[in-house]
Amino acid sequence: MTDLLPFTRSPRTIHRSEATALPEDVAGATVPGFADDFEAVLDDTSVHRSTIGCVIPAYNEEESIAQVIESLLGQTRVPDVIHVVVNNTSDATVRIASRYAGPHEVVTELGEQFTEVFVHDIGKNPDKKVGALNYGYTLVEGYDYLLGVDGDTVADAQAVEYLEGEAVSDTRIGGISAIYSIDDKPIKGGIAKFLITGQRAQFAAFNLHNLLRGRNMAVLGGQFSIFSTQALRDVMTQNHQSTPWVKDSEVEDSLLSLQIRSAGYLTKISPFARADVGGMTTLRALDAQQVKWTYGAIELMWPGQRGDTKGQPFHPNLRVRWLENFGMLTNLFVRVAFVVLLAGSLSIGAFVFSPWWLLPPVVAIALNTRMALTMQNRDARDILFAVTLVPAEVYMWLRLSYFARSWTRFLSRKKVDNWAMQAKAERGAGLGHWTPLIVVVASVVAMAIIWSMLGPMVQSTILWIGWPIVGVVTVLQTLSMFFKLIRRQHGYKV
Repeated sequence: MTDLLPFTRSPRTIHRSEATALPEDVAGATVPGFADDFEAVLDDTSVHRSTIGCVIPAYNEEESIAQVIESLLGQTRVPDVIHVVVNNTSDATVRIASRYAGPHEVVTELGEQFTEVFVHDIGKNPDKKVGALNYGYTLVEGYDYLLGVDGDTVADAQAVEYLEGEAVSDTRIGGISAIYSIDDKPIKGGIAKFLITGQRAQFAAFNLHNLLRGRNMAVLGGQFSIFSTQALRDVMTQNHQSTPWVKDSEVEDSLLSLQIRSAGYLTKISPFARADVGGMTTLRALDAQQVKWTYGAIELMWPGQRGDTKGQPFHPNLRVRWLENFGMLTNLFVRVAFVVLLAGSLSIGAFVFSPWWLLPPVVAIALNTRMALTMQNRDARDILFAVTLVPAEVYMWLRLSYFARSWTRFLSRKKVDNWAMQAKAERGAGLGHWTPLIVVVASVVAMAIIWSMLGPMVQSTILWIGWPIVGVVTVLQTLSMFFKLIRRQHGYKV
């Protein structure tokens, strides 16, 4: 088998001279006599300051790339250089990004700052986002920090300043992530708004969990995180890698976070830096993304080795993953068992209502509401999502279907390119998201037939054993929610 080259054609860098000029109120005025070599500017400064090289991997981001670059040029601490690395694109991402190429002088409350934007079209890249990130790393490895920004992520104006400030203050830090959410204002359509609200709640819960565990971040997400380049070099040396990111993991950011922690560095989440990421607005796209994330996490958690990915079940960063998976398994069992037992009880007239069954939903509503109130940019939709319970419950059933699909795919040992499947889903293709519904319908029909074939004694025995088990698990789950409800949140806002 022949080895694949990293790229099928030579990378192309677009400079300001090739780009369409921007209005000064968007791009910032170009300074006459700006140094051709950016390092010359740094050499002339009398006081040392850290340097930040920003890398933006971009794939078909024509709708968002302009806003992403503008948000970086609008930072109080502007990155010293910005590299937009476009890969496998089939839209106008390169043309739009190229309008910003070239030097910029930005005046902020921290004073005059200089940066330069480069746009690299690396063509067809079999390693996709990982290949773009590694290409970008080669361009900024001489800087103190690498700022990774997704091509659909827009940060608050002080995000880079907050990330750099904390990274510089403690040399033990290998990487820091911003707090992520999704801007729901531009979202149109009922289903899209519902899915985005669910994702906002999901992000909020994940962020708060990491903040409350000493701000130790399990995953330095590629959406908006800063990395010490020294930590990246140590990771490469320790793991015998030629690049920081490896292509054989479904979750390249999670694996790198584990490696940074194993190299002796801290992985943190900032309590102040914030960024809005791109959300999934269709069931098809959300299914593909969540399955990819969960599948990749399982691969890292699972003991042993599959392919080139070695499982690390006892790694400190994976504790949160174990808790997530155990929680999802408990949620799946309780809900499925409750529905099955309820249907069986009603079929033979044996159901007796108890007010105690109202307690878990009440606690769940209280917990969801408190979580919504911790969101920095919450709106009425977030509150209604929490207090009415039904939307949150529907979204939970969706997540349970993704959870079941991920484990089924992993245990089947079927080799699947989840990156390609997500890209396909985001283009509106693929029918895999209907699989859980088909399985549920088939299971319901099968169980109904089997139940009707059982005698009254067997049916009563199943109910007599099943209800106490579900009751005990539900009590334990409710206690867990209650403790989360009353724990101190130390004023954190997500």
